[in-house]
Amino acid sequence: MTSDDLLARHRAVLPSWMPLYYDDPIELVAGSGRRVTDAQGRSYLDFFGGVLTNMIGYDIPEIREAVERQLRTGVVHSSTLYLIRQQVELAEKVARLSGIPDARVFFTNSGTEANEAALLVATNFRRSHQILAVRNSYHGRSYAAMGVTGNRNWTASALNPLQVAWLHSGERVRGLLSRLDSADRIDAAVEDLREVLATQTAGDVACLIAEPIQGVGGFVAPPDGLFAAWKKVLDEHGILLVSDEVQTGWGRTGEHFWGYQAHGVTPDLLTFAKGVGNGFALAGVVGRAEVLESVPAISFSTFGGNPVSAAAGNAVLDYLRDHDLQANAARVGAILADGLRAAVSDLDQVAEVRGKGLMLAVEFVRPGGSEPDPALTGRVFEACRAGGLLVGKGGLYGNVVRMGPPLTLTEEEAREGLAILVDAIRTSVVAA
Repeated sequence: MTSDDLLARHRAVLPSWMPLYYDDPIELVAGSGRRVTDAQGRSYLDFFGGVLTNMIGYDIPEIREAVERQLRTGVVHSSTLYLIRQQVELAEKVARLSGIPDARVFFTNSGTEANEAALLVATNFRRSHQILAVRNSYHGRSYAAMGVTGNRNWTASALNPLQVAWLHSGERVRGLLSRLDSADRIDAAVEDLREVLATQTAGDVACLIAEPIQGVGGFVAPPDGLFAAWKKVLDEHGILLVSDEVQTGWGRTGEHFWGYQAHGVTPDLLTFAKGVGNGFALAGVVGRAEVLESVPAISFSTFGGNPVSAAAGNAVLDYLRDHDLQANAARVGAILADGLRAAVSDLDQVAEVRGKGLMLAVEFVRPGGSEPDPALTGRVFEACRAGGLLVGKGGLYGNVVRMGPPLTLTEEEAREGLAILVDAIRTSVVAA
């Protein structure tokens, strides 16, 4: 079967609003380490990891063997109506690692479901459907999660079960706060929060949900310390803080195990997903017991934390800690970040090289200002693929190249990918 045949079949049966990467979409048929192979036998160094999900890489023996052990028992599924040893063990690890005291964990299948569960818990705990969210954010594709997503490209419906008030993000390239330095931006953001509470809410707000680094938004990060400054105001009103760690968790930023830790604050609820399953469907919400226990009716997750995905999750976390992948993310990420800044920051078309650890982005603009240039971004994106490197795209205007390689990326692979990326950027800029 050719890729063209598969593409035609895809278009015949799947919805058009499900995008495919690349002008000539590819089918990945094999993977090992940090590399994948397409149906034509072309190998690529993967700097996007299935949208930051293949966090340990491909075909990792420890993870494969853990899953195979569970499969050999014959129990692939039982539902949460029965005790699941792998799930309990994983919950113990997540609760301990979360940094949240007296924590409880509820497992789901995806980050969308995790954020939906967090919103369910927060609104029940506070008996309010009022939510604070951040502009340029992304929290999922379900009804409520989409309602707190501050990116119009991903907001498929104007209908919303929640009453949402919007805060300014940490955007440094454009926007009302972009002209300020970090300290002044924090002060301005806190002033904005107080004004929003006073003017756009009835007072009894349930929670503020925010990403420490905005994923789909283009890896935009607020100044370190903003969450703590926000939480001082939230605590005055009893409002919960939900940290969406779907993309920032598990040591990816290099500095900390969770993105929230850069802010010197502990959230009331934390959502996680993606990398913890290394490709197996696994996600959840962890929070203080009094908050997570506030759901007044029976609820469960048919597949969340099932024996197979939980076995994978346990193996992932063990591997992550045993190999100190957080330190590797800091070390190897610095090679990429420093190399990119040295090689392309002089270009007028590069507005910013940003990120932490192995969560990095390059934003492209038209020369002489901050007008987004998604066309140039598209050329860079395609040039990377032609050079044997897979990267991601993002940003409100589709003008950001995103990189979230597996945390096992080696220094040699980082330099290899850096060379391909720099060549793609410089070649695409000249072509423009």
